[in-house]
Amino acid sequence: MEWYEMALWPFQLPFMVQAMIIAVLVALPTALLSCFLVLKGWSLMGDAISHAVLPGVVLAYVVGLPLGLGAFAAGMVCALSVGFLKEHSRIKEDTIMGVVFAGLFGLGIVLYTAIRTDVHLDHILFGNMLGVGQDDLLTAGIIALVAVALIAAKWRDLMLFIFDPQQAGAIGLPVRLLHYGLLALISLTIVGALQAVGIVLVIALLIAPGAIAFLITRRFGVMLLLASAISVTCSLLGVYLSFFLDSAPAPTIVLLMSLSFIIAFILTQRRSVAMV
Repeated sequence: MEWYEMALWPFQLPFMVQAMIIAVLVALPTALLSCFLVLKGWSLMGDAISHAVLPGVVLAYVVGLPLGLGAFAAGMVCALSVGFLKEHSRIKEDTIMGVVFAGLFGLGIVLYTAIRTDVHLDHILFGNMLGVGQDDLLTAGIIALVAVALIAAKWRDLMLFIFDPQQAGAIGLPVRLLHYGLLALISLTIVGALQAVGIVLVIALLIAPGAIAFLITRRFGVMLLLASAISVTCSLLGVYLSFFLDSAPAPTIVLLMSLSFIIAFILTQRRSVAMV
């Protein structure tokens, strides 16, 4: 087999093509949201919600509801619980997040071990990108379309809410709606990523693209576009390389994003030194 035939081989396999498609569908909304999470200091919130969906998945299986619906409900319970406890206690938000997500994740593990299910825990935690079906692609596609459309329509309002909530409230923006709407959008996006990258690895997609873009640019509009390009590129390249490395696609994607962050950090540090 010639080298170019070997290079094009993954594109001839249906499961690899589907993996690349769902990788892009997951990469776009998570990249856009990562910019807001990084600037708001909500990185742990994405981690909390991603872990908190586990009991919702298990309970949805028991009741016979779609797993995505249970995951979304559990994610919203986590987000609303954090907001309620923050408003009615003296404890800092990051501490509350740690307590809530650890408790819900522990509950999910207990439920999973207590109830006999056909749902494989490894697929919930680490995803199964090479095993996605048409239903998974449709779900991820609809969620990606909704998330990207909402962010494109309201990104300026969300940007002002992120940087200065008091100013946003003073000019008449619905601050509470923006707050909980952003949390709902995070939960919804995690549901879309659940089948592909799993609970544990989705957090990297919700942080790394925004962090890398933040190092490179100071303009928020450019940051959104740059984070999207980085996330999509790393996702496609990660799926492609995983075929030849005989590794799982999701960890390969996360590794590429980590390398991208290191490269961006080194380049920006050199640029800062050169300007001094």
